[in-house]
Amino acid sequence: MSNIGNLTSKILKDAEVKRDNILAVAEEEKAKILNKKKDEAKTLEATMLEKAKSEAETRKERVISSAELKARNEKLQAKQTVIKEVFEKAVEELCKLGKDEYLKFIKDGVTSLTVTGDENLILNAEGQKLVDEAFVKSINDEVSAKGKKGNIKLSSTVGNFKGGFILEKDGIEINNTFEALVESMKEEMELEVAKALFN
Repeated sequence: MSNIGNLTSKILKDAEVKRDNILAVAEEEKAKILNKKKDEAKTLEATMLEKAKSEAETRKERVISSAELKARNEKLQAKQTVIKEVFEKAVEELCKLGKDEYLKFIKDGVTSLTVTGDENLILNAEGQKLVDEAFVKSINDEVSAKGKKGNIKLSSTVGNFKGGFILEKDGIEINNTFEALVESMKEEMELEVAKALFN
């Protein structure tokens, strides 16, 4: 009987030792797994923080770049508005020419153009008040002196422009309105105007 008790006791002790060994190995595995997972979590946290920082920096740069672009566009638009106003003011100043200057402008303009001498002279309402048949005759005399027909007629059509004149023949127009003249000079003078205004 004591042999059975000893054998049972030995089996129990061996089982306890095995149990303790298994528990120790399991505890060691658990600690390894936990440490590995902690390291992975730290690495993941560092990666996520770095990614978040990078995304925040990128977003910040985009916001700054967008704001700078918007400011530059608004500044450019403001400059273009001022330049446009300068050219509009030039047209307004031309419209303030006195009668003698205005008539001289028309006469010099018509006689300096390459014309056949039988065009229609189109003026706006103000121009028609200033120009009479005697003035048109003086233009025709100068055109004739240059070997042209000298048969320019004052058109009954009232031009829808601020000042200057249009010469028309067979649907073809030579536009010498103040608006057209200023517009034609705009491209070559825009840079000079911008320099004068903003430098």
